Parts: sequence; structure tokens; C-alpha cells
Amino acid sequence: MIKTKPFTISKHLVHQAYLRVKQNGGSAGVDGLGLEEFEQDSRNHLYRLWNRMSSGSYMPSPVLLVEIPKSGGGTRPLGIPTVTDRIAQMVVTMTLAPVLESVFHNDSYGYRPGKSALDAVGKARQRCWRQDWVLDLDIKGFFDSIPHELLLKAVRRHTACKWVLLYIERWLTAPVQQRDGITTERTKGTPQGAVVSPLLANLFLHYCMDEWLRINYPSCPFERYADDCVIHCSTEQQATELKEALAERLKACGLEMHPEKTKIVYCRDEDRRKTYPNMSFDFLGYTFRSRKSRNRKGKFFTGFLPAVGDKAKKAIRQKIRGWKLTSRSGSSLTRLAEETNPVVKGWINYYGHFYKSELQEALGYLNLVLKSWARQKYKKLQGRKVRASKWLGRMAKAIPNLFAHWQLGVRP
Repeated sequence: MIKTKPFTISKHLVHQAYLRVKQNGGSAGVDGLGLEEFEQDSRNHLYRLWNRMSSGSYMPSPVLLVEIPKSGGGTRPLGIPTVTDRIAQMVVTMTLAPVLESVFHNDSYGYRPGKSALDAVGKARQRCWRQDWVLDLDIKGFFDSIPHELLLKAVRRHTACKWVLLYIERWLTAPVQQRDGITTERTKGTPQGAVVSPLLANLFLHYCMDEWLRINYPSCPFERYADDCVIHCSTEQQATELKEALAERLKACGLEMHPEKTKIVYCRDEDRRKTYPNMSFDFLGYTFRSRKSRNRKGKFFTGFLPAVGDKAKKAIRQKIRGWKLTSRSGSSLTRLAEETNPVVKGWINYYGHFYKSELQEALGYLNLVLKSWARQKYKKLQGRKVRASKWLGRMAKAIPNLFAHWQLGVRP
């Protein structure tokens, strides 16, 4: 007699989840099994996972804790599940995401099909023109602070699927394991790095904040990308009242508004000329502040506009320094272009979308490094900065499409 499994989970769904995880990449978890090793015996690995998930016997491994350095100092804890657990989480994500997609607010942009960080930046840019004030919100340790019971309550509201609920609860309570093998029990939060975490975070903030704002502050539109959020207000008084009320709302949901990083910002421009302690904010790698610009008729004006942020520019310079191109005198200029262009194109595609001149200035640093490389490679240019600069200029003129930033107009 053939036993039927308590949960009906498609083998095809498990395989599709594996392909998604494989495409996303990532390192090994606590079991040390990476994607390449998993692929060598993927058929058996996937069958065992499907069998365990379908029978209800699947239990996740501890999450590997990795500390990632933050650009502003300190570290960000990242939880790395095993490859098997990432596939299992993708199975649940692919099952639950279509159900939740129609529920989410239109101004929630993070990890959703058809929406991007650049969409959020563009919408914030438009709204900063219309409303004078912004509440730049920072939630302290958001991913590590989400109360499990409130989160599960939100999940249960949208699905009665027993295996989805069962495995989400098991992932939430899976312990965290450090590199030295020490494990810590987890009673709240969902680890950054887990496949299912972005979806769960969006669902939690949908009820904790998005819906609350829609009902209580309908005249204060917002843009949210995961826990990164800016809210627009018409007056300073409205922004102050919102800040106080939202702090209480977050507290009731088990979260804390960061007292130092959350700030009220005045969007100063051509028509809004008074001063205020905060007249700029960072959002998704862009810095919004007063900038000189030119309209379609060629007339200059002062607008409140986004451009590549100072932290992003610093990170770009650090990345370029990390390439150590000046010590690559054995490589050709073409080889350097082939290696650096994919990264530079990524910067251009993202940070070049608004106020391109700021990015051009940042990428000018790459030309300085290339000049130093030329002085190291060619004896006739050693110790001759002007001559090296002219040589690189001739190369840029002769082969203008060689480097991605040259195509952007950042010529030596």
C-alpha cells in the first residue's frame, strides 16, 4: 500500500526553486556545501529535500552568522542559510509571493516584480518638488527585531497552507551559528540573507506602517524599499507630529525608530529658501539636496534633486583602489577595460540615472589611476604626469568606447 504524504508539493516547483537559487549565487552555510558541490549531486539532493518537505520532516539547519562591514563603520549581521534551506525557502517564497503581491502598497518598491530602487528614487524626486518636508525614517535593527508572533499572524491572514506556515515558523526560530560553532537561539527577527526574509519583511511593514500611514496620514505619501523609507509632509508641524505618532506605532509593533538617524528634512530649492538644520537626506545610495540644474529651455534654476551619494562615491573610489591597477603593468589597457567595465557599467546604470555630472566627477578618479598605471608601464612616461595625461587622452580619443566611463563622457 502506497503511503500518501501529508503535504502536496510539486517536484517541479522544487526544481524551479533550485534554478532560482543557483542563479542568485551565494556562499555555503553551516554545512560547508556550496552551490558547485550541490550541483554535482543535485538530483539526489533535490529529491531528499522534496521528500522531507512533503512528509513534514524537513528541519532547517542553523543559520551561519557573517559580519559584513558597513560603509559608515561597524558591521551588519548577515545570516547565511545552507543551499538546501535556501531552496526550501524559495519554494515557500514562490508559493506565497503571488498571493501577497496584490496586497502590498503601490509605494512599496523592494524585492517586487516590476519595481526597482530607481523607481523609488524617481518617485521621491517628484514628491520632493510637491511637498516641502520629508521624514527620513530609520528603523533600528529592523530585521533582527521583528516579533515572530505578529509576523506569523500577518502570514496566517493570507494563507492557510499548513506546510508554508510550518516551515516559516521553523526558519524564524532556527538558531544562529557563529564561525566558531557557538549557536544562539533566536526569539525574534528574520535573518538578512535568508531567501524568504524580504517577503516576510515587506508583509510585516505593510501592516505595521504602510497601511497605518494610508489610513492615518493619507496626505503624506511615502516611498519604501524594505526598511529604507522616506515620507513626504506639507509642513514642519505635520512632519513633527508624524514622527512622534509613527514612533509610537513602531513601538507597538516591537520596533524602534532610530532616535539619531531619523530626521526631518526641509527640501530647499528655488522657491523654498528658508534655512533649516537638515536640508539633505540619503535614500538608496542617492543624496537628495539643493542643486543647480538647467531646464529644457536652457535656463538655470535651483532644484531639490538626487545624485550619487557621498557614501556611494567613497565606495566607488575604494573599489577602484582595490583593483590595484597601478601594479598591473603587465596587463594591456584593453585587458584592464575588459575587467573593470562590467562594474563601471553597473555604477553608470544605477547612479547615472539622475544628475549624471556627480557620477562623472566620481568616475574621474579612475582616469587618475589609469594615468598612474601608464607611468608604471611605459618608461617614457615614468615621472611625467603631464605626458601620461596626454597619452591617455590620445587613447581615449582613438578608442572612445574602450572604457565604460569614457563612453559616459569622463575623458582624461
